[in-house]
Amino acid sequence: MTQKQLQDYLWGAANILRGMIDAADFKQYIFPLLFFKRISDLWDEEFQLAIEESDGDLDYATFAENHRFQIPDGCHWEDVRKKTLDVGAFLQKALNGIEKANFEMLHDVFGDAQWTNKRRMSDEKMLDLIEHFSQMKLTVSEVPHDIMYMSKFAEAWPDSEIVQRTVAQVNN
Repeated sequence: MTQKQLQDYLWGAANILRGMIDAADFKQYIFPLLFFKRISDLWDEEFQLAIEESDGDLDYATFAENHRFQIPDGCHWEDVRKKTLDVGAFLQKALNGIEKANFEMLHDVFGDAQWTNKRRMSDEKMLDLIEHFSQMKLTVSEVPHDIMYMSKFAEAWPDSEIVQRTVAQVNN
């Protein structure tokens, strides 16, 4: 994926939010989902690599040492994607679970978007946004680190310290 393709991808997410959320608040919703999807896809990529290294040993593939980030049961992107009701509440629970499991690396990285406010974002729109982000794999092999974190959207993130910390963790 090129930087332009990533920017177009993120622009598509912003278009889903148009009319419901102030444009100034788009990044509060887009970046947490981008990071959540990236973390889940990295975990999957590392899981696959561990399976290959261990001749199919599922226990080995789930060892924490094989993953940059820990994803508790029920907190993976695909778990959220399966929900159809109270999607925002389930998403918030997943983000909190990942943040708690990776506290030193990801504390406050997912921000404070109002995921559970259905007047601001209905389950239908939340599902549209999740499906949009599900269209692409955000693994390192598909989206190298330099492309992922050099988009113009990243420049707009309100707390560059959080972005820098996350970039450093993902790149390690």
